[in-house]
Amino acid sequence: MKKYFLFALCVCIAAGFAFPAWGARAPVPVEEINPGYVFISPAGDGGWTYMQDVGRRAVDAAFPGLKSTIVEGVEEGPASVAVMERLVRQNKSKLIFACSFGYMDFVQEVAQRHPETVFMHISGYKRADNVGTLFGRMYQPRFLSGIVAGSASKTGNIGYVAAHPIPEVIRMINAFTLGARKVNPDATVRVVWLFSWHNPGMERTATMALIEEGCDVMAMHADTGAVAQTSEEAGVFVVGYNNDMSRFAPTMHLTAPIWNWESLFTPIVQQVADGT
Repeated sequence: MKKYFLFALCVCIAAGFAFPAWGARAPVPVEEINPGYVFISPAGDGGWTYMQDVGRRAVDAAFPGLKSTIVEGVEEGPASVAVMERLVRQNKSKLIFACSFGYMDFVQEVAQRHPETVFMHISGYKRADNVGTLFGRMYQPRFLSGIVAGSASKTGNIGYVAAHPIPEVIRMINAFTLGARKVNPDATVRVVWLFSWHNPGMERTATMALIEEGCDVMAMHADTGAVAQTSEEAGVFVVGYNNDMSRFAPTMHLTAPIWNWESLFTPIVQQVADGT
């Protein structure tokens, strides 16, 4: 069965970001940028935030004098406003990365009060004079990982533990399903919604429920390695997400779409420094 999997083991993504039609901004010395990162979950979550923090640390290493600040476990609500305000006022941040979809409206609120700071929002769609958006074409490796899952499934029943029913997640499920049906036209992808990005207990419970319903391959769109770990314990193949989750499922992990956040963060820091 390995012949089906090898081509997708090191999937990477094409990254992209978009800015409004900004005019020229004043260059900011690198040592004065003080980028702030607002994280939805702990940096040690093993998935989404972990990989963002890996990218952040790589960017810090690439720019002598750059010193970033992270705030972990920030809820997608009014509390995020206070966090971003503190980064601007106390940390003197000239660049803030808001690293989850649900921060979108709160970014707009804070950005309006601080036009001198650049805000970059991950996976959102609202922009302003000093607010840009960034994401990657993750639906492409999702499609490839669907091919892997469809090839591995003997029953055609594939489980998918998903966080929130927002565009980002839905298009990933659609791409994954199209990939699975490319090799198995009758494949069914059964989705359980968590309505949470980071809840290892719920992720584990949802995984077991789908396995008990007859799913013989699992996939996920959640922040931790709980789906992979639970699948390993149950002897069920799993497709991870965010990073290489084979450490959570050393014998059952098939592949994973992997984020390389450094490829997004680095040019943005450079453009703030250059005033472009």
